[in-house]
Amino acid sequence: MYEKYLEQLEEAGKIRNLKEHSITCYKNYVSYFLKYQGKNPEQLTCQDVRAFLLAKKDEGLKATTLNLYNSAIRFFYRNVLHILWDDITVPRMILEHKLPTVLTIDEIDRLLGAVDDIKYKAMFATMYSSGMRVSEVIHLHYDDISRTNMQIHAHAHQFRHAKASHWIEDGINVVQVSFLLGHEQLETTMRYLDITTEEKAKALATLESELQKSTPKKWKNSDGTLKDFCGLNR
Repeated sequence: MYEKYLEQLEEAGKIRNLKEHSITCYKNYVSYFLKYQGKNPEQLTCQDVRAFLLAKKDEGLKATTLNLYNSAIRFFYRNVLHILWDDITVPRMILEHKLPTVLTIDEIDRLLGAVDDIKYKAMFATMYSSGMRVSEVIHLHYDDISRTNMQIHAHAHQFRHAKASHWIEDGINVVQVSFLLGHEQLETTMRYLDITTEEKAKALATLESELQKSTPKKWKNSDGTLKDFCGLNR
C-alpha cells in the first residue's frame, strides 16, 4: 500500500547522499507511522505527527526514540510529500541529561584496592588521576606521557566524573576543570557537573577577567597613551 512512498523516500535519501543505515532507519520509522495512521499519505498533516508522537510518548517511548521518528517523518514530509513542516506543531523533544553517580574518594580507594590485576589497577588509577575517557586510556601509549613532561594530552564515566567533582571540591576553578577535561565550551562543564547558578557566575567572571587581560585595547596605543583615541596623531 505504501511501497511507492517508501521507494521515493529511499531515492530522496540517496540523492542527498545519506548513509544506507540512515535510509533504512527512515524507511522503518515512516513505514510504522503510515501503518499507524492508516490513511492516504497525501492527506497527512503535521497535526497527525503531533498526535502520533504524543501517543507513543504516553506508551513509554523515550525522547531519543521520539526524536528519531520526528527526523524520519520530517524528511518524508519535506522530500516526498512536499508538505510544509511546522516546528511549532511538531517540535523536537528536550532530552534529559542524567548525571552519573559521583563516587566518593573512599569509594575510589576501596574500588582500586579490590582490583588484583596490576594492569587494570593501573588503568583505573590513570582514569581517576587524569580524568581521561575509557577510549583514551585504551589507546594510551608511553610516548603520550614521556614527550609531554608527564602530562597526558587526553582527557571512563564515573571515574572521570568523580575526578572532576573532586577537583571542584578541592577548590579548583570551573574554568580550570573545563580545560583539564578537554571541554571546548565552559557550559559543557557546567552541565556535566550540575554547577549552581552562583558557581556559574563566579566561573564566567573569572573567564571574562582572563579574556580581558589577553584582549588588546584598541583604544590604547602600544606606549600606553591615548593619542590615537584622542586624535592627537592626525
